[in-house]
Amino acid sequence: MSTKNITDFLKKIELFSELNANEIEIIAEKFETITFKKGDFLFKENNERKNIFIIYSGKVELIKSTPFGEEKRLVIFQEYDFMGEGSLLDNSPHSTTARAIEDTVTFSLDIIKNKDFLEENQLISLKTLKYLSKMIMRRMGNANSRLMNIGEQYISGRTRSEHDLLGDRDVPEEMLYGVQTLRAIENFNISGITLNFFPNLIVGFAYIKKAAAIANNKLKLLPDDISEAICKACDEIINGRWHKHFMVDMIQGGAGTSTNMNANEVIANRALEILGHKRGDYQYCHPNNHVNLSQSTNDAYPSAVHLAIFLSNKNLVQRLESLIESLKTKANQFEHILKMGRTQLQDAVPMSLGQSFGAYASTLEEEIARLNYNADTFLEVNMGATAIGTGICSVPEYKYFVVYTLKEITGLDIRLADNLVEATQDTSAFVMYSSALKHLAIKLSKISNDLRLLSSGPRAGFNEINLPPMQPGSSIMPGKVNPVIPEVVNQIAFKVIGNDLTVSMASEAGQLELNVMEPVIVQSISESIEMLKNGMDTLKYKCIDGITANEKTCHDYVINSIGLVTALNPYIGYEKSTIVAKEALETNRGVYELVLEKGFLSKEQLDEILKPENMIKPQKINII
Repeated sequence: MSTKNITDFLKKIELFSELNANEIEIIAEKFETITFKKGDFLFKENNERKNIFIIYSGKVELIKSTPFGEEKRLVIFQEYDFMGEGSLLDNSPHSTTARAIEDTVTFSLDIIKNKDFLEENQLISLKTLKYLSKMIMRRMGNANSRLMNIGEQYISGRTRSEHDLLGDRDVPEEMLYGVQTLRAIENFNISGITLNFFPNLIVGFAYIKKAAAIANNKLKLLPDDISEAICKACDEIINGRWHKHFMVDMIQGGAGTSTNMNANEVIANRALEILGHKRGDYQYCHPNNHVNLSQSTNDAYPSAVHLAIFLSNKNLVQRLESLIESLKTKANQFEHILKMGRTQLQDAVPMSLGQSFGAYASTLEEEIARLNYNADTFLEVNMGATAIGTGICSVPEYKYFVVYTLKEITGLDIRLADNLVEATQDTSAFVMYSSALKHLAIKLSKISNDLRLLSSGPRAGFNEINLPPMQPGSSIMPGKVNPVIPEVVNQIAFKVIGNDLTVSMASEAGQLELNVMEPVIVQSISESIEMLKNGMDTLKYKCIDGITANEKTCHDYVINSIGLVTALNPYIGYEKSTIVAKEALETNRGVYELVLEKGFLSKEQLDEILKPENMIKPQKINII
């Protein structure tokens, strides 16, 4: 690509906003055009920083590896975005990985190759670093905003004046939200957990607002330029940008109005920037008149939440499937190890350790279908219902256009509720899904209880398995190691069970045409999903994968257990078995030696019956 084309493009890049036209022409000569195919890496985590990349066309995802080795998408960059700018400061390793998700053309500046040029043109370097320092300050402010008072994150102190029903307020210039969000931040300092803790909720709103903008445009209710700007702003949010501007507390009064207005204001102000206007110039794109056109909080909010939970469920099920695979691996690994089964904490009959872990995998597999079935109910939405389901302030065709559009842009089988009045006041889908989360939590807690018991000891407990030691267990007892991972999963389960009760009570509290308690329902379910996802990852990677078996302990329990006599019952009869069991208990002798001593069976017969493979599944019985 020609230097002139690169120059014209660089003039639109924020990184070089401090440079004049001549300086941009000079630096443009140093940029190379590099094309990346879908799936190619621009740079990788922990590799040396070398290049600045500016995207001319295409899309690039920025990803980071989790402590568990999985990839987490942070954001998607597209036209005019830049990355790798940290190479201007030093050649320290990248903290993230950049990968093209479609064919992408970039302009690249090799910092190492152009080191002399940058040193010779110190003014260009200085101006670029000046902008870079501002950007880093903004990022640090955002990183710290969860730890400090909300007002302390603003760097410049500049504000813009906005007004609403209650009067005029100064809104921080750096923020995309507006006056109604500002009031909500002040009014609802409740949980400290804000909307941006749950990215799928923000993405859900972006999908809703984009679908509404497209539908309103098709119906000639929204001009092309405003619709396109709203859609582009929504796409940016769907791709992970601007989430820090969603700052309302999850728990709030007003049936979600504050959340809806937070979305409306962020999208409106970003759309204004796209249109070439200043933030707050709402005559060109208004949060209510344009972004919220043909909508009410009472259909936009629950519909966005439905999408968010459906998307979150997919990730939850993936984590569950991963945990199940680990349990199956352990089942195969331990299938040859015989142990005593127990009922009511008393010796029962022999089984394999592999059967124990296979049962855990099987019981959790049942929850996948339950979760997916209940999540599917969230694909029914009440868009077009507006305030109470009557569709007031929307045209007759709108509800069909918006739901069809929502289906198209999400790729999900979204459908319109049959009765919008009923759908606007009904929260039963939340109740059912929350119950499914509770069901999963209870099973995870039971498994954790078992792991704690089976690993108890090491000298005065069951000690049949070893959990990976994760941390010293006592501040006073040297050498003590506690089962901290199952313990934390137990506690997660308690929270999920409590959240389910909250959802039930909030659902019951609905009155007439609306349930105003939906925010606490949404907060409870969102928290439960996140805690279960994190808990299952922790259980898999920090516990299940590292479990080992104490084979000798398991074997000794079987040989010395009075429960072993149950396996002999079909061959020597209940009466003789009772005699052996009673004497073994009274004399502390083994079942094996007593059966031989009394002549009930020969050694060959007894050894055949007590083969491990003959005691852990049904067998054809030949009465001796």
